[in-house]
Amino acid sequence: MIAYLDGKLAYKDPSYVIIDVSGVGYQVKISLQTYAALHNTGERCKLHTLLIVREDSHTLFGFHEAEEKILFEDLTSVSGIGPSTALVMLSSLSSAEIKQAIVNDDVKTIQSIKGIGLKTAQRAIIELKDKLKKDNIIGGITPSIFDPVNAKVRNESLAALVMLGIPRATAEKSIDTILKREGNDITVEQLIKLALR
Repeated sequence: MIAYLDGKLAYKDPSYVIIDVSGVGYQVKISLQTYAALHNTGERCKLHTLLIVREDSHTLFGFHEAEEKILFEDLTSVSGIGPSTALVMLSSLSSAEIKQAIVNDDVKTIQSIKGIGLKTAQRAIIELKDKLKKDNIIGGITPSIFDPVNAKVRNESLAALVMLGIPRATAEKSIDTILKREGNDITVEQLIKLALR
């Protein structure tokens, strides 16, 4: 098992990278979350990896954060979600957004991801909700501070802010602060305006 790769980033593409470790180039599939977190080619990088062996292939999946790797493993444990679909999920939403949607029974958010139908979204929630709740309590995170309505407003506002060029992490922090302060009655437009101040 290859737990991680630590080497030089030889090639970077939104769907995969090649990492040069002592003269050996490892091709690693990644999500857009990991792509955004990686530096320029030629620089040193470390990815947490998972090797998935199939009859016809040996594929390495890489993650900038260990938390993303754990969520990937959780998602692929759900019937109907394979490694490619899990990568699409992690590219469409942040790890925190996926966990929040699952914990809050937000089927619409999960179903909004390309390739995820209603039954798969419901199955992901049923199979992972209790596990993620327990993990988040142990980690000191309380993801259920937003009800499903708020989660929708939050996701739409976040997408708009990222489109406007604001870094995702900055936008998330700003939105969460505003939601805690303003409560459930805020609209997407109001939230975006406040976040841009």
